[in-house]
Amino acid sequence: MMPRTEGLHHVTAIADDPQTNIDFYVTVLGLRLVKRTVNFDDASTYHLYYGDASGTPGTLMTFFPWQKVPTGRIGVGQSTATAFSIPQGSLGWWRGHLTGLGVDSTITGASDEERLVLRDPDGLRLELVASSVVDSRNPWDSASVPGEHATRGQHSSVLTVEDGDRTVATLVEDLGMRVESELLGRTRLRAGPGGPGHLVDVVADSRGEQGVVAGGTVHHIAFRVPDHATQELWRAHLVDRGHHVTKILDRQYFTSIYFREPGGVLLEVATDTPGFDVDEPLLELGRALKLPPWLEPDREDIERSVRPVTVPRENDPD
Repeated sequence: MMPRTEGLHHVTAIADDPQTNIDFYVTVLGLRLVKRTVNFDDASTYHLYYGDASGTPGTLMTFFPWQKVPTGRIGVGQSTATAFSIPQGSLGWWRGHLTGLGVDSTITGASDEERLVLRDPDGLRLELVASSVVDSRNPWDSASVPGEHATRGQHSSVLTVEDGDRTVATLVEDLGMRVESELLGRTRLRAGPGGPGHLVDVVADSRGEQGVVAGGTVHHIAFRVPDHATQELWRAHLVDRGHHVTKILDRQYFTSIYFREPGGVLLEVATDTPGFDVDEPLLELGRALKLPPWLEPDREDIERSVRPVTVPRENDPD
């Protein structure tokens, strides 16, 4: 049987200054910094993970903050928008919250799925979606964003590609997603039960400008599998289907494989296990720089290469 993804695992994007990134996602969006580590492929820069109280897959947004990184261009061949799920009735609170912090936003969308569109400090497009579908996931109740209005996790990601049919075929035939709706060049696909955290929108744009992956753009999006054994089956399936797939890589908090879909977007398949409490207690997530065992011998050099940051008090449990 072909493996099927259970939904979104995380989205990874590129930023510039790590402190600016932390302040925005912790204080403005009210996410929890659940892990402060480094890019395992380039230990001179951080890898910052944000999510709910424990970093549950499907709530995660992560960043590579490469200082002085050139500004990218959001366009064709990329994930062009990242949406978070918020409760219905919370758009007004969020509009006031963002305005008070000097963040511009615009309300758009239909009544059953209204959204607040905004940009982070690097220009990354974000959306807060208030869907009529109830999102029962527990929020991170921070000092800056109360639980009644807080994000519940990822809602959906948008893939903008030249040939939508080929990308949709890959998501259906190779990732086990199902087409939920089609309207004016936009196809919505769902994984598992659908709803927030299980959705991808594919937008066909044959005339748009090609995106450039750099500051303020998404690097890749990741889909969930429960464990390493399932991931091995999935890798074999993808290779049999003709995809160029990486070997299984140890990311300390999960394992990963990567491949590009036909439209050029980099996709990852990541395991739910072992989780972010494998190397520090849940109550202390994000406080210290954590390194995998194979990088610990280089800790002094790594700590000199990354810029010191301060984690806001909102990141700690009450």
